[in-house]
Parts: sequence; structure tokens; C-alpha cells
Amino acid sequence: MADPARARKLAVRIRQIVSAAIETQIKDPRLGMVTVTDARVTSDLREATVFYTVYGDETQIADSAAALASATGVLRSTVGKQTGIKFVPTLTFVADIVPDTARELEEALERARYADAELARAREGAQYAGEADPYRKPAEDDDHDGEDEHELSAEDTPSPGEDLPRTRSAL
Repeated sequence: MADPARARKLAVRIRQIVSAAIETQIKDPRLGMVTVTDARVTSDLREATVFYTVYGDETQIADSAAALASATGVLRSTVGKQTGIKFVPTLTFVADIVPDTARELEEALERARYADAELARAREGAQYAGEADPYRKPAEDDDHDGEDEHELSAEDTPSPGEDLPRTRSAL
């Protein structure tokens, strides 16, 4: 097992070498506008995965994948010559889906912005369906006539056999 820092450094170096070699050495007409986005090396330094994107439609992507697959041997020998390591990792090319995912995410955000704008336009002249204050409030009695609220009226006075009503202070 190699040091993880060494594996990262080798991955960065492989990415640089492969991208330069694609520009200068590979003359395959099927190869489109390829951008090497990332490279990852396993911890034992035996396998390297190179991620790439292709500018174009599906046929150009498929053609570029075939061109990279046929040029793997040349690219691996170039990596071996320029790095000088004992065992050159095998190269695997994988189409990077991050740009496609980012594009889909941007489209989803744009649809959400449009829906929010439509909702804001619909809400402009809207009013509440019910009353302005829908909560119940205790009824206010206007017939107090100066009576103290804490005194018991004749109706509220308990008969001799009844218990007194409990108040908050009695609890």
C-alpha cells in the first residue's frame, strides 16, 4: 500500500500527462474536443481511472470514447516514460457526468424560479378567505355593573352540602 499523498500526486501527474498527450500525440480523427477533468489512482498504484468530458453530441462522445480506448496503450507508455515509476498503472477512461448533472441541476433551478415567479404573480391581489383574525376570543361581558369579578354571586354560592368551588389559589 502506498502513501495516500503519493497516490494523489501521481493522479495529478497522470492527468497532466494524459491531457498533454491527447493534444499532441493522439491523431485519431474520431477524437473530439476532449477535456481531462480528473484522475484517480488506487491505493496500490496499479490502476488509474481518468475522467473526461467531450464537447459535442452523443455520436462525438461515443467516437471519442472509442478513440481513447484504442489509444490507451500509447497513453500508458507516455505516462511511464514521463513519470519514471517501476510499475505504470493501467489506464481506464470514464466519461465524466458532472457537467451533465450540473446542467440538469441548473435547469431544475430555473424551473423552480419560474414557478416561484408565477406563484408571486398569482398571490399579488389575493386576500384571506376568512376573517382577518380567525382566532376565538373570550366574549366580553358588558353587564358587570360595578360587580367585583372575584365575588361569588347568589347563583354561584354553594349550598350547605356542596363543596366550595376550587380556585387556582386553592390548588
